[in-house]
Amino acid sequence: MSLLQNILHGFGIPFSALMSVIFGLMIVSFPLGAYAIFNSDIGDDIDYTFPLEKFDIFIAGVNVQVPIEYQIGDLFIIFWSIFVILFVISFLGPKKNFIKVIGNILSNEKTSFSDNYMLNIIKWFSILVLVSAVITIIQESFGIVTEPPDTANDLILFLQISIAPITEEIGFRLVLIGIPLFLIYSHKSSVKFFIKSLWAPHATLHVYNNKKAIGIIVIVGIFFGVAHVISGEPWTTGKILQASVGGIILGWVYFRYGLAAAIILHWATNYFIYSYLFLISEINGISVQNASAHSMIGTFEVILIVSGIISVVMLFLNYKNSISSTILQEK
Repeated sequence: MSLLQNILHGFGIPFSALMSVIFGLMIVSFPLGAYAIFNSDIGDDIDYTFPLEKFDIFIAGVNVQVPIEYQIGDLFIIFWSIFVILFVISFLGPKKNFIKVIGNILSNEKTSFSDNYMLNIIKWFSILVLVSAVITIIQESFGIVTEPPDTANDLILFLQISIAPITEEIGFRLVLIGIPLFLIYSHKSSVKFFIKSLWAPHATLHVYNNKKAIGIIVIVGIFFGVAHVISGEPWTTGKILQASVGGIILGWVYFRYGLAAAIILHWATNYFIYSYLFLISEINGISVQNASAHSMIGTFEVILIVSGIISVVMLFLNYKNSISSTILQEK
């Protein structure tokens, strides 16, 4: 075993442990979010039976309002169920389940990170949190503050946060990245092949050159960041860079691992985080903003940032290892 492989295995142990911890926290967040909607008092004078008369869809930066009547609880449970299905798909595939891949890393068996979607989702989620933290520190040192839009009710806020991963991934990644990739790289014109390419671009299309794909991902990512500021309920300008980087990472995950992985990664940044924030808010009788300063959330941030650092190291080591393997094969 080479020195590089020994180092890779050494980092693989804490990497696997942190991936497993975050995975466990994600599972727990499913019932926590349901509790916030159906059993908590975050809605103050309204609850899950509260009727709404329009459904907002964010397509390609345009907010489309669909006139339809529904109750908060009904819409939430539909999207919640879709997340559960996509989470299970990500856990099981595409080649090996999450537990099997983690076991292979720990035992230093030959394995590929691309064998499991969930591992890559958590890895890129950790990197996204790390990069976002660095951006926030730098921007705040220059007096640039990132503030979310005002929301009249926390229950409605959590509903909006919960449905955004699906509506925004379809509106941005699938429409603005998936369709152009099909037009550039497709060698078939059937409806079935078109749908498959939108679901998993890299696995379906014959991508002979990543440069065009990366260019599209970067452009759409920047547009995604700008859209957070120019939309109907905008963030402050400090969100542009943070959301742009997030959009680029989401775009890469969509291109490389498919729509299910991109949606669950987006779900992690929204539902997963906020389910714990609303739990802390409910238990301690404090606002969601104050809940973000709670020690429990601070612990989560440390876990994710350390995981992000190790994930970056693992990416670099795997890249170096693949180059070394290629050189040895050529000899």
